[in-house]
Amino acid sequence: MRILELLKENIGNENVKENEEMSKHTSFKTGGKADIFVKIDNVDSLKYVINLSNKHKIPIFILGNGSNILVTDKGIRGIVCQINITKFEINIQGKDIFVTCGSGCKVPEIAQKLLKEEISGFEFASGIPGTIGGAIRMNAGAHGKEMKDIVVSSSCIDMSGNIFEFDLAQHKFEYRNSIFSNKKYIILESTLKMQSGDKNEINRKMQEYLKYRKENQPFDKPSAGSTFKRGDGFITAKIVDECGLKGKQIGGAQVSTKHAGFIINNGNASSKDILDLIDFVKSTVFEKTGKVIELEVEVVGEE
Repeated sequence: MRILELLKENIGNENVKENEEMSKHTSFKTGGKADIFVKIDNVDSLKYVINLSNKHKIPIFILGNGSNILVTDKGIRGIVCQINITKFEINIQGKDIFVTCGSGCKVPEIAQKLLKEEISGFEFASGIPGTIGGAIRMNAGAHGKEMKDIVVSSSCIDMSGNIFEFDLAQHKFEYRNSIFSNKKYIILESTLKMQSGDKNEINRKMQEYLKYRKENQPFDKPSAGSTFKRGDGFITAKIVDECGLKGKQIGGAQVSTKHAGFIINNGNASSKDILDLIDFVKSTVFEKTGKVIELEVEVVGEE
């Protein structure tokens, strides 16, 4: 209770909640409670939580928009920090345009701001339903481009409260992976390199990509996006479909009938339903094809 009081006193009563249902904060709409849930609006607040955590040996989990995680039904012990740092700055240097975004900025909102300013280079990401911090952490991508193609640098903080500036090479970008995946660093803000473009052409691309997603992905049901990573030499969704798993259901969880790479919450799924279906899909694919498929979604919380 003393920890809760300290957080409310220093972060603001409105930014701190006890026993918060994580189903409110994940795109899967499942998951148990977080012991303490803190909304972080600035770097000083994050530093305070990190110091408090270290002093009292309390685990911290960093949350963005909750669009690529599955929280277990038992929830998350310790403190969940939802990063809501939303700085947005545009710096024009000749033909290059540098856009600095706080890690809590939502990707679709950035896309709309850049469209308004006639800035091109971010269209591929416009439909990614997460924050810029989450997108960079997992090197999110679509339509043949990834975040690594536009990132210039990032400011981050480690779990001792030290702040660092990373250039592109230091991000160690790989397919759906970066240096931030190891959770030793928390992204504060990132600078992206783009260029001036024609507003109509930017909008045309964004609408084309949105249409593609709506036609090919299950937008009408809660999910965490693509459940599995791309295979080594094979398309995971295709192989799941070929194994006859499209439409397979366990409890309220279902392999989407629209796209076999997505597991959806059909309305009343528990996280256990989703995990059981993930295990069933992985084991069935391995038994029938010998292929090992890996999760793109991160599973967090008490087992």
